[in-house]
Amino acid sequence: MEDTWTAPSAGVNQRLSWPNSFAGLGPAFFTELQPTPLPAPSLISLNLSLAAELGLDPQWLSSPAVVDALTGNRLLPGSRPLASVYSGHQFGVWAGQLGDGRAILLGELETATGPQELQLKGAGRTPYSRMGDGRAVLRSSIREYLGSEAMQGLGSATTRALALTGANAPVRREEVETAAVVTRVAPSFIRFGHFEHFSARGQHDDLRVLADYVIDRFYPECRTSGKCSGNPYTAFLEQVSERTAAMVAQWQAVGFCHGVMNTDNMSILGLTIDYGPFQFLDAFIPGHVCNHSDEQGRYAYNKQPNVAYWNLFCLGQALLPLIGDQELALAALESYKTVFPHEMEARMRAKLGLAVARDADRALIEGILKLLAQDGVDYTIFWRRLSRHVAGQAAENVRDLFLDRAGFDAWLQQYSSRLAAEDARQTGDLMLKTNPKYVLRNHLGELAIRQAKLGDFSMVTSLLGLLQAPFEEHPGHEELAGFPPDWASHIEISCSS
Repeated sequence: MEDTWTAPSAGVNQRLSWPNSFAGLGPAFFTELQPTPLPAPSLISLNLSLAAELGLDPQWLSSPAVVDALTGNRLLPGSRPLASVYSGHQFGVWAGQLGDGRAILLGELETATGPQELQLKGAGRTPYSRMGDGRAVLRSSIREYLGSEAMQGLGSATTRALALTGANAPVRREEVETAAVVTRVAPSFIRFGHFEHFSARGQHDDLRVLADYVIDRFYPECRTSGKCSGNPYTAFLEQVSERTAAMVAQWQAVGFCHGVMNTDNMSILGLTIDYGPFQFLDAFIPGHVCNHSDEQGRYAYNKQPNVAYWNLFCLGQALLPLIGDQELALAALESYKTVFPHEMEARMRAKLGLAVARDADRALIEGILKLLAQDGVDYTIFWRRLSRHVAGQAAENVRDLFLDRAGFDAWLQQYSSRLAAEDARQTGDLMLKTNPKYVLRNHLGELAIRQAKLGDFSMVTSLLGLLQAPFEEHPGHEELAGFPPDWASHIEISCSS
């Protein structure tokens, strides 16, 4: 059977190495285990763009042996799978030990841009499943597969999805559904919760091992930085704070709601991770709560920036045994308060086509956001229409989105005056490359899921292509960039999604 691994791309199997670097941390950090097989798996979708970036042959990835491996039915050569342990705060409450309940790390792939971990989500129960079955259903797997690539297409920092496989095996949720597995890709899947786990247990030696591993591998500048009194762990906290600030600014600018910003769902690399009850805004309602399980509205869209800081504070507490000085830790966290508003304003100026920052821009940004919220204007459609207006179309298409037309007219006059200082042609081009035509609205994901449940995966494929190039026009697909239907407001997305 060895030939099935090497054909048609000889040498591919040698590039999946084991043990990977995370496995070298030792048994305190993970449990080795085998994925649980699924009967007669099939390849639902393959992300050809990511495969090319990873240097993997699509024909090899589509072969029966590799599809089996990406479902958990057999092992890639040399792979010794593992599930990692972590803890965390869930909905603001300490939850204690958690861990990879349905995620299994296969190994590490050497690529042109550095090592990338391959992880299966939905490949069966682990010691950290907490009474769960370790499975993922087709519905949630399609959402994660498309959602992560949608964020990638928008230029947001994110984990990726290489493949989606499925099997006709029952999985019980609110109803009986079928099983699926997503192959996720990231430089690392380490979370804030990994640090919280060892700190809360007083395992400070293990905490140091973990921090040193992450710093040496992903933040080496923290060893040589002169900031933060030369303390590498303080510099590390500062760098994570800044990456997280930039990530959340990306979320807010594109109207992305994560839905479950628990500390165990926060990447130590500042990547969007764990696509569960996420949503892209339809109407601009700042207090929108996308997660039906979030009864208190903790993770509403407009609360995400503050929640991210709260999560970073938890990380700072976890790192305190290494930092040694509470004031140093608090000083490192202050960088978030500087970087987030700076990144947010930069992204909103780009959405407005303003290449050079001016003091009055903040009032212009706040003014349009207030109008959008007041009238519940469709967020994505507004920005795209405004871009087309600046590029030469009539303002009426934008004006028609507002009930308060006088208020919009007054804002547009201010905006037009501000644009006079910019290169009009360059401004229009910038806006059309900044404000997407396509986002993964809930109803689009739902339509793809409904078709997939009937065995038709064509919409998954077509959406993937649109979302990977969301700023392009894609003639013939205009209906997928239109207003959501009335029934879309009744879609309920929960933590089981």
